Amino acid sequence: MNGASAWTGAAVATVTAGYALVSRRLSTTAVSGPMVFAGFGVAIGPVGLGLIDLEHDAGPLLTLVEAALTLVLLTDAMSVRRRDLRVGGFLPGRLLGIGLPLTIGAGWLLAWPLLPGLTVWELALVGTILAPTDAALGRTAVSSPRVPPLVRSGLNVESGLNDGMALPFFLLFLAALPGTHASEEGVAGVFWRALVVSTVLGLAVGGFGGWLLSWSRGRGWVSGTWRQVFVLALAAGSYTLAVVVDGSGFIAAWVAGFAFGVSQRRCRAAEPVDEGADTAQLAEQLAEFLASLSFLVFGAVLLGPALEHLDRRIVTYAVLSLTVVRMLPVAVSLIGSRLALPTVGYIGWFGPRGLASVVFGLLVVEEHVPGVRLIGRVVAVTVGLSILLHGMSAVLLANRYGTWHRRAAAARPHLREGAPEGNSGTR
Repeated sequence: MNGASAWTGAAVATVTAGYALVSRRLSTTAVSGPMVFAGFGVAIGPVGLGLIDLEHDAGPLLTLVEAALTLVLLTDAMSVRRRDLRVGGFLPGRLLGIGLPLTIGAGWLLAWPLLPGLTVWELALVGTILAPTDAALGRTAVSSPRVPPLVRSGLNVESGLNDGMALPFFLLFLAALPGTHASEEGVAGVFWRALVVSTVLGLAVGGFGGWLLSWSRGRGWVSGTWRQVFVLALAAGSYTLAVVVDGSGFIAAWVAGFAFGVSQRRCRAAEPVDEGADTAQLAEQLAEFLASLSFLVFGAVLLGPALEHLDRRIVTYAVLSLTVVRMLPVAVSLIGSRLALPTVGYIGWFGPRGLASVVFGLLVVEEHVPGVRLIGRVVAVTVGLSILLHGMSAVLLANRYGTWHRRAAAARPHLREGAPEGNSGTR
């Protein structure tokens, strides 16, 4: 390890330890973890101390963020239960089935006049990269007990699934863009390998892996610690198998998480409750840690350089992406849902852009396509603004919305927002 790498490692360890020591205290303030890590990334990136540079550290950095997204996709998919989509599932169903495609389309169309110089497929990539949401950026907004369970669960399920649902759009648009690795196979080839083959591999690995773990647990062969390690191996196996056949490791991991979760829940009925309670705990904790480091990388290699080249059109698009592009499709998707206007506004605002957008943006930057610099800056400014605005507003708006809901529920006992909801965990 050279001197620069040693200093980088020491600096990252210091900020990670420092945040860990005050993490609980900060959780009740307007300062979020992504803010801390992204800000520190800017400080040690090319515009600061120059300890991290994408040109020299591209391989390890991409491995880090890809590992983070793989674990997040798998653990998010594992946590989604059928009852989350059945009991009051109209909310995530509408947000994913109607809101997500409309968000991609709105982002694509709005980029046309504001980002001249990009081709039609590059514009489509911008809309797709910035469509997935990340509940971690406004954690209080989706975890506060003052927010009705239906809204909390709906936002959590949407956040857990929309990054995986945006992946096919991202890959197909990337394949349609000349000069990318995906374009060498063509749209048909990407559709076959990335969507069909990767899905089949994910189902096989997740389903068979879930059955194997349940079989081993039934005989008392696997310890609690190694049961959690098994989930990490499942994520690595599904991802790498898909990569071997030139498919999408992300899609394979996402589907494997679904299949594994379904398999575990089917086999758990005959087992003691505490046997499967923490199977994904290690993977979830590692995913959260790697996601935090990914925001540090984002600050260093995307946000910092973008701040040196701020442009009125880029800032305008970023603001509209977090407001109009998100909130209008949400409002359209919830027409006829009988949800009150404050609820529609709350759901529309808390659509933070986070880890998936960062990873997609870095993957495009690595392709070296003609519009890559502009795409990278747009993604960086939008995610950076989201980290700031959604992080700062989460506690305040959750409290205000919770107060409104308490009063409205007292005056209207049959308020739709008060309906019972699934018990999905917070992402």
